[in-house]
Amino acid sequence: MSLPVLTLLFVAALLASLLIKCWLATRQMRHVAAHRNTVPPAFAQTIPLAAHQKAADYTLAKARFGLLSTAFSAAVLIGWTLLGGLDALNGAVRDAVQPRWGGMAYQLALLAACSVVSGAIDLPFDLYSTFRIEQRFGFNRVTWRLYLADMLKGVVVGVAIGLPIAALILWIMGATGALWWLWAWGAWVVFSLLIQVLYPTVIAPLFNKFEPLTDESLKARVQSLMNRCGFAVKGLFVMDGSRRSAHGNAYFTGFGSAKRVVFFDTLLNKLTPGEVEAVLAHELGHFKHKHVTQRIVLMFGLSLAGFALLGWLSTQSWFYTALGVQPSMSAPNDALALLLFLLVVPVFGFFVSPLFALLSRKHEFQADAYACMQADGHDLAAALLKLHEDNASTLTPDPVYVRFYYSHPPASERLAALPLPNISPSGVTP
Repeated sequence: MSLPVLTLLFVAALLASLLIKCWLATRQMRHVAAHRNTVPPAFAQTIPLAAHQKAADYTLAKARFGLLSTAFSAAVLIGWTLLGGLDALNGAVRDAVQPRWGGMAYQLALLAACSVVSGAIDLPFDLYSTFRIEQRFGFNRVTWRLYLADMLKGVVVGVAIGLPIAALILWIMGATGALWWLWAWGAWVVFSLLIQVLYPTVIAPLFNKFEPLTDESLKARVQSLMNRCGFAVKGLFVMDGSRRSAHGNAYFTGFGSAKRVVFFDTLLNKLTPGEVEAVLAHELGHFKHKHVTQRIVLMFGLSLAGFALLGWLSTQSWFYTALGVQPSMSAPNDALALLLFLLVVPVFGFFVSPLFALLSRKHEFQADAYACMQADGHDLAAALLKLHEDNASTLTPDPVYVRFYYSHPPASERLAALPLPNISPSGVTP
């Protein structure tokens, strides 16, 4: 008997994506290694050779580790699907929970069990990344105690938030008929918007401390920028990012009237006030060009398509059997369909990911241009160079790798595109 079409498509897509990922990773490693000992001419006056070599070594270490984790993830996915891992887990949970506690308890238990097993499988890779790679290059600030505390808090938050929305979606799937996917999508949209409001004030403070910005000079400068841009926020805060990492960042969080500006303390320690203003102006550029709204609309549109596709696939027996799972005859299969869908869709979605990376890079160029109109472009260039150096971002990525993966343009392209007539790609005024 010939294999089902979906099985063949799944295997072909998985192998093709694995080969492409390996090809891109090896291109990146070869390109970075070949340029390790020479700082690009445009950056020779601003980036020390030692910093350039550190960035190359950091990139190579992450790429090698990424190859291993990519291959392992593909093997795990085959194990979950065609080799019967999810089917075995489903049978064990169903037999243990469904007769005593009912269908909803069984389905929630299946989702929880799959999450626990997946988390346990991924844990060694996360530990190695944090305590070996990040530690080796001086970025990790996480202690074992803090790591375990974060893990425990993450589990509690996941249960408190994940179980109710999962129960709601499963109830909708079983109670609202053939168009359940439309109602489920509506619930997901409401949930997503609610999280945007709650995250800054309820969830994020569980993991980090947020204190009001106390530097009055910087605060006045930031507020003046906000006024020029016609942008209002609920507050300016400093986050203790240095507890976990030496990487610096600044971001907007929240939704509507709950928006707030958050600076990593590491960022404020590395940049001058003018550079902080320029970085913030870049973030404001995303709002000015409605990038955030566009991304939310795109996310909701894709999720609607995903729910509609799941609504159809969940009624097809071949969807389960082609992926190594036998649907239950005496229990609901909604959680099983949801898990299968979440496991398989990313394999096919990989092939369109460069389009989203391209859109993101376009948005970054637009935000940079806006920042140069609202703040000093030379400060933005200097800030970008500092952040690239401090985050050990390579200055010599492989061009094909960039086009496929990078959500932000590489430093050379980004600085060269700044709309300033008297700036060189190095950020130094000639």
